[in-house]
Amino acid sequence: MGRSPLPVVGCVLMVLGGLAALVVEALGLAPEVVATAGAVSVSTAYAWAVAARTGGRPVVFGLLALGIGIAVLVTGEDMLRSGAAVLTTSVSAVLAVLITVPAVKVVQAVREVLIAFAVAAVGAVAAIGFGPLLSLIRFEYTTLALALVIVFVLVYRLGAGLHGLGRRGLVVILGGGAVLALGLAYAELLREYGTPGLVAWLFDAADWSEEHLGAVPRPMQALLGIPMLAWGVHLRARRRQGWWACAFGVTGMVPIAHVLADPALSLTQVVLTELYSLIVGLVLGVLLIRADLLVSGSRGRRASRLEEESAVRPEAGRTQPLL
Repeated sequence: MGRSPLPVVGCVLMVLGGLAALVVEALGLAPEVVATAGAVSVSTAYAWAVAARTGGRPVVFGLLALGIGIAVLVTGEDMLRSGAAVLTTSVSAVLAVLITVPAVKVVQAVREVLIAFAVAAVGAVAAIGFGPLLSLIRFEYTTLALALVIVFVLVYRLGAGLHGLGRRGLVVILGGGAVLALGLAYAELLREYGTPGLVAWLFDAADWSEEHLGAVPRPMQALLGIPMLAWGVHLRARRRQGWWACAFGVTGMVPIAHVLADPALSLTQVVLTELYSLIVGLVLGVLLIRADLLVSGSRGRRASRLEEESAVRPEAGRTQPLL
């Protein structure tokens, strides 16, 4: 990611080659070591891309990821496999957010979410290719926490720090943080103390969706991560604080690996779960953008057109360093 296109081309080729290896092994046409090698290729390219995108040292971080991958290939240690899977999942979610560009129009915001989703999905496949042996709950919490820490450290610089938040940025952080905290707390309480009688309506809704639609959307993705990312890229075309909204987008990207790692779900259920989460999240994201435009006074076609024409905040291109 710079002036020369060669590093970008090399990164893309590594991702495509790694994905091909993962698919070949999944089809039973190659041994497990091929999937691990594919996962190493993707994780190395993603680590390099995150460092390059944030103006860091891509060679250093790329070699570090490659070293971890080689250690997994050589030793096959379970701890290394699990650690590599956690890192790959978290880095993939962060890259998915960082690779987006500002969206002037709503349709462009939808496009950016789809691109981010595709990037995170490839990373999720690579993470599972390492064959992690962590419990699913531990895998979920560890990857989500690590991704949030990384993205907020980076967004602190991209979003001009806390002093540049303003009223809208503060609302974004407090609102997103509240939804995240409530979602995690509710899930934990439900797992530990919830009974079917207490939340019968929730179980009934999930059962109905499972029976008639084939899967249930992931609440963290559909209600927080995807809508916030859609709104964030739209807001970034107008204000730098949009990066703070985008930061919560990792909560919509990390769960892709969680769904893939769930042994209770078939491939069809995995695809449907993510498809429904994406659809619901995009609908909510579009509504959030529309509500934001109404609050800012952009009502009517003429006002909307003038607002889009004035949304000219400069930002580096998709393959250029942001810092």
